[in-house]
Amino acid sequence: MSRKHTTAGSGLKEPVRACESSAVSYALHLGSRTVQVAEELERALNSPGNELAPAALAIARVEYPTLDAGHWLGELDRLGAQAAVRLAPLRGSLHDLVRAFNEFLFDECGFAGNRRRYEDSRNSFLNEVLERRTGIPITLAVVYIEVARRAGLRVDGVNFPGHFLMRVPVEAPGDLPAGDDLIIDPFHGGMLLSEFDCRQLLRQHVGDEAAFSPDLLAPATRLDIVARMLVNLKRLYVRMRSFPQARFVSSLLLAVDPSAIAELRDRGLLAYHLQDFAAALRDLEEYLRLAPKGATDMGDITTNPAESEDAEGPPVEDDVAQIWEHVKSLRKRVAGFN
Repeated sequence: MSRKHTTAGSGLKEPVRACESSAVSYALHLGSRTVQVAEELERALNSPGNELAPAALAIARVEYPTLDAGHWLGELDRLGAQAAVRLAPLRGSLHDLVRAFNEFLFDECGFAGNRRRYEDSRNSFLNEVLERRTGIPITLAVVYIEVARRAGLRVDGVNFPGHFLMRVPVEAPGDLPAGDDLIIDPFHGGMLLSEFDCRQLLRQHVGDEAAFSPDLLAPATRLDIVARMLVNLKRLYVRMRSFPQARFVSSLLLAVDPSAIAELRDRGLLAYHLQDFAAALRDLEEYLRLAPKGATDMGDITTNPAESEDAEGPPVEDDVAQIWEHVKSLRKRVAGFN
């Protein structure tokens, strides 16, 4: 972790300063592990069922290359067995099961949203969340879903804008009207949310003009959840100016979803930050080849690598034109090295 915090605390604003020899060396070190982690992540995503923990632990190898995944899977098994004991005697409604599970996970085990240090990168890694009992909505949701599954309670993730949620499908006749699944907020102690609560949450995170639709509460796939974990982590690293790790995560995103061409752009711009000009040229040329005509969404990184002040700034007009200018500049640089 120390290397990451050194990069994040440097306050660097220019590519030359952001790419001291130690940073370049670290970038190469991360690069040598990218294929291994990507393969582990792909295996986890291609495995039968909907288990999330192996993929989440593969993501944790970005920071913890020697992580013992078996230990943390065992911890989830232990929590699941304890939760099953708590739920076994209950014969009430699904509300009662969820209430009892919430009491176990949040009150007895002490899991809670990290409100004081939301931007702490440890909140994004499942091993740290299990160790420290705190995290952000999506990693707490992974713990909740995995422990609940082991206890015999089905819980799905919900890719809600700005704040990851969960839902428990109502299947037993007479328990609740059809379609009235339980919507749960993992960050606030398993709070049950009404549709009105969800509408308010959407306005809070997206803005007053946001249009609510029941589709926003649809169950997320395993790939949806893993991709969101990676996007969150990449944005965090960019804000921290930890560009080697951000590029690592962009590579993982491309491994799990090769159609995510915006990641080619972002990975190319991150390579530019790190003065890996040949890699930057490859990615940006490929992005220009694949980008839809008239693309304008710049996503997480500005086109000027010397001015990436805000990882989530407003879209930059004429994305393709600006990337093209960078490609022309990079071609001259790379040609000069040959």
